[in-house]
Amino acid sequence: MDALLQYREQHKARLSWMPWLYFSLHEKHRGWAEAWQAEVQARLTSQETVTLGPGCMIAPDAAIFAEPGRAVVLGARCSVASHAFLHGPLTLGDEVSVNARASLDGGGKGIVIGAGTRIATGASLYAFDHGLEPSRPVREQPVTSRGIRVGADVWIGAHAGVTDGVTIGDHAVVAMGAVVTRDVPEWAIVAGVPARVVGDRRKTGREHFGP
Repeated sequence: MDALLQYREQHKARLSWMPWLYFSLHEKHRGWAEAWQAEVQARLTSQETVTLGPGCMIAPDAAIFAEPGRAVVLGARCSVASHAFLHGPLTLGDEVSVNARASLDGGGKGIVIGAGTRIATGASLYAFDHGLEPSRPVREQPVTSRGIRVGADVWIGAHAGVTDGVTIGDHAVVAMGAVVTRDVPEWAIVAGVPARVVGDRRKTGREHFGP
């Protein structure tokens, strides 16, 4: 393999782990990168019930599963990074990014995410839950699903968790490592386990992180 091909293979790996770089590629790389993505996306859509808007960037080692009735729909210019796990039903608006090792499982009722939202590395959104009835083991508990709704322009931080039934309002921020178990208002900044409101994005300075 010559040096140019070696470089391209390395750059594909870089784009897969840091897909935001794909959207600002220099013109000299645009041709081969778009051809590579066309191949990756054609293979995915031929195997799974996945719909992709124009201009998406999908890492070839992302795990995206969409059986009939559990579709995955991505809007324009979405990105899914390496080792992310997506299981339908999922609907992502335009320009949503799902970073490396994030896990999104739509359960029975699905996950809907608004345009421009960022899902950081290792975040987990699970739209299902298990029962806790003490008379039977966990493996035999019934599974329920209410669904998750995430608004537009939301930032869900690294290794944060969002539980079934939660709605996160537009423009909200979920801090790194927070576990969201109840609804989050628009513009709120939430942190902690369980997450609670600690600030408002419309305010500036350190008061974001006040009590």
